[in-house]
Amino acid sequence: MKIRRMNINDYEKVYQLWMSCSGMGLNNLDDSKEEIGRFLNRNPTTCLVAEEREMIIGVILAGNDGRRGYIYHTAVSPAYRRQGIAARLLDEAELALKESGISKIALVVFSKNKEGNAFWEEEGFTSREDLVYRNKAIAEMIRIDT
Repeated sequence: MKIRRMNINDYEKVYQLWMSCSGMGLNNLDDSKEEIGRFLNRNPTTCLVAEEREMIIGVILAGNDGRRGYIYHTAVSPAYRRQGIAARLLDEAELALKESGISKIALVVFSKNKEGNAFWEEEGFTSREDLVYRNKAIAEMIRIDT
């Protein structure tokens, strides 16, 4: 298995991986090929895939706003779980964020995603009970063509 930077040509395989994972929260506004491409252009060194025999088996999207790093859509193929792939992706993304001058990382996980929450807890991410996550779409929803 190798870990490498994600590029837009990986989109279809990554999207299929996301769809194979329960607990993922995808939407057609943020997760279209165009929007993921925009994210990759802004964060070319921190979005990574794990690859085995030209098959994408893991992914992590990470970026920053200049102050904090943010992690999105981390997933490992169900057939490849419990092999340390997500931890390796996280280590590489953290290193890339550190090299960008980032010293703190945040992420959002659905409360019902027990497996995901257990992973992030094991990796040292704490839960904030003093925050309310809010969200507002300011653009129309679009259709994803895969």
